[in-house]
Amino acid sequence: RSERLLYNILPRPIAARLKEDTHNIADGFDECSVLFCDIVGFTQLSQKLSPNELVRVLNQIFSAFDVLAEAHEVEKIKTIGDAYMAASGIPMRRFDHADAIANMAIDMRTYMEHFRRTTPHPLSVRIGIHSGPAVAGVIGRKKFIYDLWGDTVNTAARMESHGIPNQIQVTEKTHEILSETFRFEDRGIQDVKGKGPMHTFILKDAKEPTVARIHGVKTRPTYEYKSA
Repeated sequence: RSERLLYNILPRPIAARLKEDTHNIADGFDECSVLFCDIVGFTQLSQKLSPNELVRVLNQIFSAFDVLAEAHEVEKIKTIGDAYMAASGIPMRRFDHADAIANMAIDMRTYMEHFRRTTPHPLSVRIGIHSGPAVAGVIGRKKFIYDLWGDTVNTAARMESHGIPNQIQVTEKTHEILSETFRFEDRGIQDVKGKGPMHTFILKDAKEPTVARIHGVKTRPTYEYKSA
C-alpha cells in the first residue's frame, strides 16, 4: 500500500531511486517542454458554490487532465490552487517532448469545451507552453514532491498568465520545434512581465493526428470523460 502511494506521488523512476537512495535526487535536462494551465472563471465561481461543490468541480477537471497526462505520457508536476502544471521530457528524456505537451494542451482545451456544454459552469482554460532546459528533483522531508525549476518553467508560467482564455500560447522556441507538425496563429510581440518583448504564437491544432492522440482519451467514443 505504501509503495502504491509513493508511485502516486512521484514518477515511477524517481520513486525507485528514492527507495534506494536518501540523498538529494536532482537531474538536469537540456530539453523539455513545460505547460501551465489556469482555470479561467474559477475564482468567481468559488464565491457562488459551497466548499464541497467547489472541490468537486475542480476535482472533476483535474482528474480529466490526469487521464490526459497519462494518455500522452506527460508528467503531471503539481496543482497550484486552480492551476495545473505538467512537463514532457522529464524524468525520462524524449525527442518529441514538445509534440506530446502540445497534443495534451489541445485535448485539455477540448475537454473544457465539453465541460462547458455539459455543466452549468462557464469555465475555460488559459494555457502556456515553453520548451528549454530545466532542473528536476525531489525536495523536502515531509510532503515531498517532484518539482521543476529554471527559466523554462518561469517562461511557461508567463505564457499562461499573459495568454487568452480558451487559447494555448507558446513561445517562439516551442513554435520553432512544432512549426512543421502544428498550425499556429502569429500573435506578434508581447510585452511579458519580467521577460520584456517576446514573440509569441497561438497553437491552433495538429496538422496530422499523432498516434498518441488517435489512441488518447479524447478520441475514445466510449470514454466520455467518465473519470471526471
